[in-house]
Amino acid sequence: MESGMLSRRPVTWGSIASRADQERAGLRFGDKGTHSSRTMMLSELRELLNVVPPKASRDEYADAIVGENALGKQTVSNRRLTNQRLGELYGLDRSVPIFRVLRRLWEADENGRPLLALMCALARDPLLRATAPTVLALTPGQELLRSLMTEAILDGTESRLNPSSTDKVARNTGSSWTQSGHLEGRVRKMRRPVRATAGATAFALWLGTVQGLAGEDLLKSAWAGVLDASPSELLELAFRAKQLGFVRLRSGGGVIEIDARGLDPAENRA
Repeated sequence: MESGMLSRRPVTWGSIASRADQERAGLRFGDKGTHSSRTMMLSELRELLNVVPPKASRDEYADAIVGENALGKQTVSNRRLTNQRLGELYGLDRSVPIFRVLRRLWEADENGRPLLALMCALARDPLLRATAPTVLALTPGQELLRSLMTEAILDGTESRLNPSSTDKVARNTGSSWTQSGHLEGRVRKMRRPVRATAGATAFALWLGTVQGLAGEDLLKSAWAGVLDASPSELLELAFRAKQLGFVRLRSGGGVIEIDARGLDPAENRA
C-alpha cells in the first residue's frame, strides 16, 4: 500500500455512459435507498448464495427466503421484507447484468466477497453511494465523525430526509462500511484499509466500463477507489484477473487496454 494513498484519492461518481445504459446494467439512481431501513445485509447474502444455486431464477431466490425461510427469519412479514431488500441491493435476478457478474465472482473469489457485496450495494443504493467519498477520504486510523456522514447523506438527498431518518441512514451505512472492512469499531468507527482481490478488481473494472470509462481511467475510477489500492497495484491485480479469465488486458508502450465486458456471462466472451 502506498503511504498516504488513501487520503489523496478523490472519489467521484461522474460517468460518460447515459443513465439509461447504466440502469440497464443494474445500477440505480435517485435520492432513496435500502439503507433507510437496512444495512447491506452481508451475512444474509452469504447465507442465501450458499443455499441457492448460481443459475436459480428470481422466484427461486424468493422461495428460499420466504417459503423455505433459509435465512431463519421469525415472521413471514420479515421474510418478505428481507426478500425485497436483498432484491433492491443485489438484484437476485439473472436477467440483471450486475447480479450475473456478482454471482460469477462470488463463486470464484471467496476472500473478495465483502468487497463484491459492497460494490454491488454501492451501485444499487444511492444512499450508500453518497457516503463513499467521506469514508474513502479517511486515512487509516482516522475516526469517522457522525457529522461528516450526516452532511454527506443530506447532500446526497438534497436535505429531503428528516433528522431521525438521516441518523438511521448514517447508522446503517456506517454498519455496511464496517461489514466491508473499511471501518472498524462499534461506537467509534475508525478507518482501516481493505485488501483488494483479483475478483474485486475485475468487478471494479466492469463497473467502470458500465460508466463508459476505458483503459487506464478504469484503474482510477470511483470503483477502483473502493479497493484502497494504487493504480499500479490494481494493474497487477488486473493481470491476475486476466489469468483467471475474468478480463482481457494488454499493456505496452504506455498504453493499457482493458476489456471487462466478458465478465458478464451473457457476453459469451473469455
